[in-house]
Amino acid sequence: MSRNFLTIALPKGKLLEDSVNALSRAGLDCREVNEDSRQLVFDLPKVEARIIICRPTDIPTYVELGAADIGFVGKDTLQEENKDVAELLDLKFGYCRFVVAMPEEKLPPQRASGEYDLSGLNRQRVATKFTRVAESFFTQQGLQMTLIKLHGNIELAPRVGLADMIVDIVSTGKTLRQNRLREVAQIFEATTRLIANRVSYRIKYERIQELSERLRDQELLAR
Repeated sequence: MSRNFLTIALPKGKLLEDSVNALSRAGLDCREVNEDSRQLVFDLPKVEARIIICRPTDIPTYVELGAADIGFVGKDTLQEENKDVAELLDLKFGYCRFVVAMPEEKLPPQRASGEYDLSGLNRQRVATKFTRVAESFFTQQGLQMTLIKLHGNIELAPRVGLADMIVDIVSTGKTLRQNRLREVAQIFEATTRLIANRVSYRIKYERIQELSERLRDQELLAR
């Protein structure tokens, strides 16, 4: 296999189409890459590349351990998984926000600035898929919380008494409103990032850097 051959990990789900479009605009013919085919590996011999389709939460692991040279992954996943990879580029799509949300009838008091005062929420229960992000945030606030790890339907937890609040990612906030939850703090914003295996980045630097620059150039043109 050529020294310049790249294995690229792309995420299943809502980020796949934007990821494929970004690679196509950067010069890789990815027309055959789609979730409907149920294929997980797509060989692109003309451009010396292979695309593998993974669960978004697994992409940092595939890249860290060298099964993929580079990958597209949300900053939210990157922060939570905390893998040893090189973050090369903010691709600017897949926008979402990490937030703390609580039932509308249990909101904390507001400060004069309009921000909610979280200081009285110590030792409450927090449901989340993102325990690392949640723990880091509440520690910075000086709060000790009981974190409850869930894998889906996080908004249900406060409604049935499992948790007092949630930490989750939102884009429009529609799901929160539908479940009578209100955002009380924003943790950080997240978009899709280009990441690289650290060894691959050294060995295949020119190839990876060239693709990164093409992705950056087409992202700038799309503004």
